Amino acid sequence: MRRALRLAAKGRGDVSPNPMVGAVLVRGGRVIGEGWHRAFGGTHAEVEAIRAAGRAGGATLYVTLEPCAHQGRTPPCVDAIRDAGISRVVVAMRDPNPKVVGGGLEVLASRGVTVFMGPSAAEAAELNRGFISCVTRGRPFVTLKMAASLDGGIATANGHSRWITSPLARKAAHRLRAEHDAVLVGAATVIADDPALTVRDVRGRNPIRMVLDPSLRSSPRAAWLKRDGVRRIVVALASAPAARRKAFEAAGAEVWIGSASPDRTSWRGIRIAALLKQAAKGGITSILVEGGGRVAGAFLAAKCADRLALFTAPMLLGGDSIRWTTGLGVSRVDRAPRLSNVTIRKLGPDWLVTGDL
Repeated sequence: MRRALRLAAKGRGDVSPNPMVGAVLVRGGRVIGEGWHRAFGGTHAEVEAIRAAGRAGGATLYVTLEPCAHQGRTPPCVDAIRDAGISRVVVAMRDPNPKVVGGGLEVLASRGVTVFMGPSAAEAAELNRGFISCVTRGRPFVTLKMAASLDGGIATANGHSRWITSPLARKAAHRLRAEHDAVLVGAATVIADDPALTVRDVRGRNPIRMVLDPSLRSSPRAAWLKRDGVRRIVVALASAPAARRKAFEAAGAEVWIGSASPDRTSWRGIRIAALLKQAAKGGITSILVEGGGRVAGAFLAAKCADRLALFTAPMLLGGDSIRWTTGLGVSRVDRAPRLSNVTIRKLGPDWLVTGDL
């Protein structure tokens, strides 16, 4: 199963909004075939493993997600498993889709295939946290990524921020970008830093680039709008000038009109929860929110952040520095967001604190 999980991870960035799935066929204590889901709409992992084996009669199939029993872009995997004569199937986790869950396992059992559930279930769920979030909650999995000083500063009072963390920490941050479907920032970050929002220094594909810009005040010639084959999305309000909207469309961006809301569940009027529902419908299963502080605060206030990745540098920027929790207001300590499943990793002189929200 560990081998199947490693194979599944090879599909990262290529199969979304489908899940990453790996499969290994074993007979007589030997691996006779293996495969993984390589591309959205492509052959499923189970079928790849069966084809690689040639003859799979009497073998055991180890697969990271419950085989499908419905006709989608490809035929049901349970039919391929039956036709191949596979006698036993070991599954890490059930398909979380309420319309599907358990269906594939029931079909296999009804056809005389022995089914075992559960080994490496937690690892399989972590691998497909975005897919699970979309099918169970109707929105992407959201990670807040921040680089800050020990006292929470992301920039000095005059806006200077390069560089707070070390090259090693920044490399890890780029790896996070490559692991998410999309990266998101606010217009203020674009105006101040003109970020490219691409993956550098590590191997991996560039994520979809998203910018929250209610009035479309940033430049349609900004670096993030580079034409490199990657989707670029700017989220505005209906009140944004039509001419500015046309300028962004001419630059190749998709212009999404966000749902308006004046309360703390929004960022400058753009309702966060509605935006995430729209993103899921657009095939985005995971988003890395990179800032700035008011954007991060809005996601926290709306209870739409699932994980925090905080890169912390051993420096102090002072009380007048720009803080990454600017948009979060807490009236009582017992109502403050708290992290669970916390891990701390040393990265050169810095630390990466990760936890679930």
